[in-house]
Amino acid sequence: MELPATLSDAETAQLDAHWRALNYLSACQLYLRDNPLLREPLRAEHIKPRLLGHWGSAPGLGLIYTHLNRAVRRHDLEAMCVWGPGHGAPAVLAGAWLEGTYGELEPGRSRDAEGMLGLFRDFSQPGGLPSHTAPDVPGSIQEGGELGYSLAHAYGAAFDNPRLLVCAVVGDGEAETGPLAAAWHSGKFLDPAHDGAVLPVLHLNGYKIANPTLLARVPEDELDALLRGYGYDPLHVTARPDTPHEETHRALAAAFDVAVERIRRAQREARARTTEPGPSGARPGAAPETDPEADPYAEPGPAHRPRWPLLVLRTPKGWTGPAQVDGVPVENTWRSHQVPLSGVREDPEHLRQLEEWLRSYRPDELFDAEGRPTGQALACVPEGGRRLGAVPHANGGRLLRELPLPELEPHAVKTDGHGQTMHEPTRVLGEMLTELFRATRRRRDFRLFGPDETASNHLDGTFDATPRGWQAHILDTDEHLGRHGRVLEVLSEHMCQGWLEGYVLTGRHGLFASYEAFAHIVASMAGQHVKWLQSSREVAWRRPLASLNYLLTSHAWRQDHNGFSHQDPGFIDHIMNKSPQVVRVYLPPDANTLLCVADHALRTRDTVNVVVAGKQPCFDWLSLDEARGHCARGLGVWEWAGTEERGGEPDVVLACAGDVPTQETLAAAALLREHLPGLAVRVVNVVDIARLMPRSEHPHGLPDAEFDAVFTRDKPVIFAYHGYPWLVHRLTYRRAVHGSLHVRGYKEMGSTTTPFDMVVRNDMDRYRLVMDVIDRTPGLSVRATGVRQAMEDVRTRHHSWVREHGTDLPEVAEWSWSATSR
Repeated sequence: MELPATLSDAETAQLDAHWRALNYLSACQLYLRDNPLLREPLRAEHIKPRLLGHWGSAPGLGLIYTHLNRAVRRHDLEAMCVWGPGHGAPAVLAGAWLEGTYGELEPGRSRDAEGMLGLFRDFSQPGGLPSHTAPDVPGSIQEGGELGYSLAHAYGAAFDNPRLLVCAVVGDGEAETGPLAAAWHSGKFLDPAHDGAVLPVLHLNGYKIANPTLLARVPEDELDALLRGYGYDPLHVTARPDTPHEETHRALAAAFDVAVERIRRAQREARARTTEPGPSGARPGAAPETDPEADPYAEPGPAHRPRWPLLVLRTPKGWTGPAQVDGVPVENTWRSHQVPLSGVREDPEHLRQLEEWLRSYRPDELFDAEGRPTGQALACVPEGGRRLGAVPHANGGRLLRELPLPELEPHAVKTDGHGQTMHEPTRVLGEMLTELFRATRRRRDFRLFGPDETASNHLDGTFDATPRGWQAHILDTDEHLGRHGRVLEVLSEHMCQGWLEGYVLTGRHGLFASYEAFAHIVASMAGQHVKWLQSSREVAWRRPLASLNYLLTSHAWRQDHNGFSHQDPGFIDHIMNKSPQVVRVYLPPDANTLLCVADHALRTRDTVNVVVAGKQPCFDWLSLDEARGHCARGLGVWEWAGTEERGGEPDVVLACAGDVPTQETLAAAALLREHLPGLAVRVVNVVDIARLMPRSEHPHGLPDAEFDAVFTRDKPVIFAYHGYPWLVHRLTYRRAVHGSLHVRGYKEMGSTTTPFDMVVRNDMDRYRLVMDVIDRTPGLSVRATGVRQAMEDVRTRHHSWVREHGTDLPEVAEWSWSATSR
């Protein structure tokens, strides 16, 4: 280990004072509703009626908060912290209050006895503060209740932030999760020339709620080998219950000093090999740009992936708290996880222990008579925006800039009527994203994330503007890999999601493209992000963020090569269950509508946008101008596709949402035009699925009068829907027409088969839709018996044909709207 600067006795005392203050404030948040400075003996009425919260990890997190403060001051760092053990919120709240950030953001959190008492009373109480590191906590960028995402969030924050050091505190319980285990590999994607750095702190305090943690129990050499295998260079600091605090402070300060110096050395070496400036000018250690014609993204010299430092900090769980309660060990056991002394209002002995515990921090030395922190307790705290609670990256909307989105006209599909041509929607979108990558070449605030599917999803045109980011070895036979790439691919949806969340939470923009069926892998993460955004809306000082955008493609209806395992459109259902203020789902039917939806989604703030679009060739239904109007409405009548008279009333409504359902609906409309020319058919296409809901239930919902004008109040509606049919029923159950609504969609009938066989298997094919019209339109079933029988005969013939020939029926494979409309 490199020799750090020696920590003097005075500095050690200052660090200890800050840490003791954090511990005192953390413990008091769990217990006190009065007597915040212990100016009188503690009595039962000073205690909260409900004791909620978690003590066990708070002392260790407070120790990290203290020493990260010191590192920021000593090394002039621009740093933030991602707090993985979310149950340690008392320590993070204490740090933000002690440094003054909380009082600046919230008037009721002033640094005095009154603000201190308000913090204590509000913590984990109804109408107050949550027990996790939620948006209410200054300096936090994640809700810590669900574990596993801190490290991926930290790397997402560090991408394209060359000056930023992100400390990622990983709890040893969290380290047992799959997402966290995969995220250790993130260092292999971090570019030391263009990105910031991540300093993981693996906090081993030995226990979860009721069990020991694995990484705290394996031998140190085994743990060391594991972390080195991931590519890190571990630094170990161990504190035991009997370790003098001064010794721990000196060891941890030294470890932070060594880690920072190693990070800076790696960055200096990498940046000396490239001339590309950072997002806001020259970078420390970078060679000056002397050739204005030089490619600022030219590859650096021979690759050398740094072995990044990592701190392994072992502290006793519940450190500095009660050693025993009722004769049973508590400190350094799982019993300290939550509230060590639970009977303080009823048991005088517990109350005595609590007072002894709180006074052990010597609050009279830490706070003056008015409750203001003393200079000793604040000596290690940075100033202004360098404070951990005030760093702008943790309130990313403060740094957010509008994306220089390209004009859509050069990328739009040129149409000459409806359904005359075919294009691959995602490939068309890829051309627009390529230009966006070029427009953000120097500012570097847009990235594309995905699990090894960029080319498969036909977005590989983006490689003309930026390669895939890759810091591991590159072979001569590799394509589109580069040290500076802003397309990040790794076969872990959790990592992609976590990186994107960290990226947008710190003030940038991005897109996560995935196979539709496997978006479920990150469903829980998506739900947590929705909760974060919803809670952030209630925190006045949180600034709006760029939305989190999903592009779900390779969808259920076109899995010609993969089959049943790749067929699941249910992520839409999961998202639509979440906060209507936050969630949006779009189903563009063709390339131009996809362009318009993507342009809209990339401009939005504080939402989660799910866009489902195909990558296979599909008909171009709308011109760009038509697509813009259609997307602005969210749904609309396609008069050119129906047969109703202008100003008249339809006999039946054919509705659709999604590219394949739209094609089948248009084909059904063509069959009805041919076989039942006197039937008045209205065709409605839905892009924004929330438009089906009442306005009272979703901000995008249609008022009843507008909904009835489109769908009618009592005519049969045959709805071909991309996903599971019952979602449409759920969204429309309050509508007048719901009793006449019949929905066709995916019903778990899949295989590796032809495109048309998929819709037949799920009863969403054009012939089935015509049969539904006949069955549900009053008076038609008798008049159109022959037509219905003919439709059934085609379906029967299809079953034989597809098994014999392995292809779809010629009249299906060769069908086009253009032929119908002539």
